Amino acid sequence: MDFSESPKVLEIRALIRDFVEREAIPLEQPLARDGFVALLPVLREKREKARQTGLWAAHVPERFGGAGLSLVEFACMSEELGRSPIGHYLFNVQAPDVGNMELLMEHGTPAQQERFLLPLVAGEIRSCFTMTEPEFAGSNPVWLGTTARKDGDSWVLRGHKWFATGADGAAFAVCMAVTSPEAPDPYRRASMILVPTDTPGFELLGNISVMGHRGGDWASHGEVSYQDARVPLANLLGPEGAGFVLAQERLGPGRIHHCMRWIGVASRAYEILCRHAATRELAPGKPLGTRQMVQQSIGESRAEIHAARLMVLHAAWKIEHEGPRAAREEISLIKFTVARMLQRVLDRAIQALGGLGMTDDTPLAFWWAHERAARIYDGADEVHIESVARRALRQHGMAVR
Repeated sequence: MDFSESPKVLEIRALIRDFVEREAIPLEQPLARDGFVALLPVLREKREKARQTGLWAAHVPERFGGAGLSLVEFACMSEELGRSPIGHYLFNVQAPDVGNMELLMEHGTPAQQERFLLPLVAGEIRSCFTMTEPEFAGSNPVWLGTTARKDGDSWVLRGHKWFATGADGAAFAVCMAVTSPEAPDPYRRASMILVPTDTPGFELLGNISVMGHRGGDWASHGEVSYQDARVPLANLLGPEGAGFVLAQERLGPGRIHHCMRWIGVASRAYEILCRHAATRELAPGKPLGTRQMVQQSIGESRAEIHAARLMVLHAAWKIEHEGPRAAREEISLIKFTVARMLQRVLDRAIQALGGLGMTDDTPLAFWWAHERAARIYDGADEVHIESVARRALRQHGMAVR
């Protein structure tokens, strides 16, 4: 693997770094003060500027209206966008839309792509992904209570979902529902179905309060009810019974996106830490950075960010060359390693800034509240750690069930 970055990647990094500094970072304090919904008119203007850079929906092939970056190229762009809480949103590469676009590109029918994918790529609509359920353990993706039964030429969905990011304002949902409850293989019981949010029986019950914030529109996590929501059979996404397989395909590259975004968050936190340590004086002529404990925080953060970046780029490279299935272990490794690194770097930066770190004068407090979930969503740390350990034990001859 060549660790040098191509001229194209270097150009992308420079362009995105400049855009984030000029257009996104100045909006962070108004966002913290006034909320996402209040800033929507300004955000729409910034999104139009982002479109003009030629990197709009950069992970999407050009034939669908994106910039057509490779996974490694987009990973580098994602790191730069991660330096601001709104970076990915401005370029229309935010979760969960980014993953739903990938699902529709790979498995959508021409009619589904026309109706759902193209307007999603264009930024005309938003989407959500409804899989997690409050009544069942999210770490067991084959244990679902939501069902979809056939009735004539329709699917009829019934169930309860939560943590549907962006459900507030979404035009459609990708719903994971059990369609074949009697299938002997539990991994073949569920399917993915496209559900327009104006379908009778689809109800957004409200936004979940997360760390004291309910959010609004994109910046929210919704609780959703399906009460005999009826959609055409043609809204099945991919083959019937392939929901689990599609979810894993979606989550593989998705974990690359998340991890590189987290590295961008950690890099910005590191910069804030260094700047504060170099300029904040404890006494005349005595910057905070003269203290050995602060220097240790800086050195450890630098090393951990660098190591995490190399791990993620290697995983992205392996997915590109060998496919997501061949990179399953690497994907698990980066998921819990980078999430934990992020928590440590944020904690060190907040600690060094003292009271300032707790305010909304920097994005550190926002990230501390919103990114603690990094160790939970897309597979909790414990699930990925166990997966890696079980694979290692099997390689050494131990029978692991």
